[in-house]
Amino acid sequence: MQIKLNSEFIKLDSLLKLSGIASTGGVAKMFVQNGDVKVNGETCLMRGKKIRKGDRVEIFEEIIEVE
Repeated sequence: MQIKLNSEFIKLDSLLKLSGIASTGGVAKMFVQNGDVKVNGETCLMRGKKIRKGDRVEIFEEIIEVE
């Protein structure tokens, strides 16, 4: 899945909501806290991490490429 950014960055929890993987911010927070999310191949536990163009987010075998 590809997400196109219109700004410099998007926070990780917002990206999970925008992509439809998380239905709410609370669900996104739970995914991140459980260690289910990888950013550029590394597990990320920061739900406010800034995701920028070129980053790759993986969760539950779903890959989100940010452009």
